[in-house]
Amino acid sequence: MPPGESIQVAGVNLPGGMLYVGGRLKALNGGTEPCLISGQHTVARVGNYRARQMGYWPSYIEASPEERRAYLNWLSEGRSHPDCDIGYVFLFFYGLEHRVVVDSRDDPAARNDWPAIIVELRRLLAIYGEKSGSFNRYAGELLSWIELDGKFGQLYKQPVPDFPRTYELPPYLRLALGQAAVDRAPLPVHLALAWLRLSPECYLRTAATRCPNEFERLFTQRYHEILGPGLVLPENRTKLKFVYRAASASLRAANITMAFGDVPDVMALTAPIRKLMEIASQCTDELGSYSRLVGKDPDAAGALEGLLLLPATLWPDTTQAKLQALTAQMYEGRLSLPLKELLAVLGGANQAVNRDRARGLARALEGAEIGMEPHVLGGAKTPGERDTVVLFAQPLMDSNVGARAEYQTAALTLQLASAVAQADGVFHDREVAHLRAEIEGWAHLTLAERRRLHAHLQWLTASPMNLAALKKKLESLPTAARETLAAFMATLAQADGVVSPDEVKFLEKVYKALGVEPKRVFSDIHTAGSGGTPVSTVRAGKQGFRLDAERIAALQEDTVRVSALLSKIFAEEADSTPAPAAQAPEPELEDEADSPLGLDEDHSALLRLLLSRPEWTRAELEDAAADLNLMLDGAMEQINEAAFEAFDEPLFEGEDPISVNTKLLEKIEA
Repeated sequence: MPPGESIQVAGVNLPGGMLYVGGRLKALNGGTEPCLISGQHTVARVGNYRARQMGYWPSYIEASPEERRAYLNWLSEGRSHPDCDIGYVFLFFYGLEHRVVVDSRDDPAARNDWPAIIVELRRLLAIYGEKSGSFNRYAGELLSWIELDGKFGQLYKQPVPDFPRTYELPPYLRLALGQAAVDRAPLPVHLALAWLRLSPECYLRTAATRCPNEFERLFTQRYHEILGPGLVLPENRTKLKFVYRAASASLRAANITMAFGDVPDVMALTAPIRKLMEIASQCTDELGSYSRLVGKDPDAAGALEGLLLLPATLWPDTTQAKLQALTAQMYEGRLSLPLKELLAVLGGANQAVNRDRARGLARALEGAEIGMEPHVLGGAKTPGERDTVVLFAQPLMDSNVGARAEYQTAALTLQLASAVAQADGVFHDREVAHLRAEIEGWAHLTLAERRRLHAHLQWLTASPMNLAALKKKLESLPTAARETLAAFMATLAQADGVVSPDEVKFLEKVYKALGVEPKRVFSDIHTAGSGGTPVSTVRAGKQGFRLDAERIAALQEDTVRVSALLSKIFAEEADSTPAPAAQAPEPELEDEADSPLGLDEDHSALLRLLLSRPEWTRAELEDAAADLNLMLDGAMEQINEAAFEAFDEPLFEGEDPISVNTKLLEKIEA
């Protein structure tokens, strides 16, 4: 019965077609096809397809009258009830299998039914695939057989059809990967993702399965960052050969094979898939916090709370465009704006600001190569929504800037300097320019550190340190400590070899704030010079920049000492903004990687390869063992011992050829 047609059997209308109905249908093994619905057999008045009645090898002819009625009822209701005994589903599947494998050999018209059969297989898999691993595998294998037929050229460039995840990598995917290896073509990311999702030796953690779209986008980005155009597969020795294993008992004796010449079989490789698993693991690590939030509150996926837990490259296009428009306003690579305005750009205008949210914002901006001052990730106090923040260009490689003692001391110096400079109520442009020149003169700092210090200084112009509060803190320091800090700032001032009159005036203010006699500025500057030679107090514009390596080395030693001295004194005040109550993190659930019979990765790969065919030549298995860096005899002995221990029977027998007990596959799957 062709797809779409209906027929009456025992008073029951069977819609949809794709059935064999009649007096006789010969099977390849000489008997009658088990899927044939024959009107010569009695059908009971009632039957329950939800009851477990069918045997392991179901057959319509051999079924009881009640079972026949149950089967006809399931067919009449559209072959869709999820609680149907899987035996009835298999009985219908046998007909699809016969049409594809047997009829299509001699009847070209049978191939016209293949598109409808593909649709029907996917529909049945959606309903019964998770219920029965056995049906999932057999239906997936028939689907692969149909998709593979007549396709031999550059499948790796084509979209991957939808296949169920089973005990084996689908042959279609194995052929596409093998073709890429032969052509030395970089693996397209869509094929790498399909390999990850369908490979039995892979597992994807909760973040990848709960947030599939975000995982796919992030994996695509990281894949190309790490592997450029893509992973290039080696052309291994094991050759691809597909042996179809039928579900129907009438076809199990048939030798149904498909070979692909010299195309290698990637199932004999472990290193490439391991590399993809490493990238996937990195992506799920990055998505972990977002995944846990969405797991607790699905509505958070589109809110600011969720947005800040995603890498900025995964933000919606509209949000990224708004952020780019904002950063386009940067002058000299920096932009000052109220935090409320920044939050509005990200869709969180009405969101309260707390420590965790501010840190999430800073972390997300770093992913977009944007730094933020105040440096909340470095321990700075959380700004309020009306407070000013400064955004600045910051390459990803510079995201950890701020940890070195040299930087911390320089930042503390700017804080003190800003407080002193604004003691008269005005932070003059001339004073800001002077401090910017000082930053550029600190040759013991890296370019990235100076870039953040410039942003920190811009933030200080809008959020100056309170001189009175600093003085109060400094007063608690011993006199020797305050003198050490004063002398250190004098050393910083002459780090470039010259000291200007403006710098002298500035240092005098600093000394006064520190409670140190301002007249000592000149003696400290002189002492900081090399060889006892007085340092000129006039900046020679034509003299140029001179770097004294010994002076810089001494300066770095002083920096470490002063930083240790002041680390507690200049620590930011405790954040008064309440943070959300701490919650125990959701455990990151993982699907366990499939390790059949407790074997290691390489022996598991060889086992899966063995089970993909009922028979191998010794030469073929020697190639497979070589691809896996295994000694064939020792590896097969280990696999057989594991099979004996688990099932009390061997997995394979013979010397050449080697016969594989493929019946163990279902036990191993279970």
